[in-house]
Amino acid sequence: MTSSPRQIKTPAATTHATKPPQSATMLLLATALDTSLRAFIPTIGGTFLGIGIDHQFGIAPVGTIVCLIAGTALSILLIIKQLRDARKPL
Repeated sequence: MTSSPRQIKTPAATTHATKPPQSATMLLLATALDTSLRAFIPTIGGTFLGIGIDHQFGIAPVGTIVCLIAGTALSILLIIKQLRDARKPL
């Protein structure tokens, strides 16, 4: 009998794919974009949701103000979470 042409993989020979190191510029840009999205998306989304609620129920500025405050609070919490995650050791 002949042996198989395939190589037998042993645990020591198996390598895991690793992420290539990111440049400092790309890391800063990604962090800035992530922070911007965390700050603006909930605030703007809350404003538009409030306008929709005001239009639907006829409660003019109340829905917009409440949803704007809720969106801003959510933005603050998301940014605090991002800062805490950035401080954790790898």
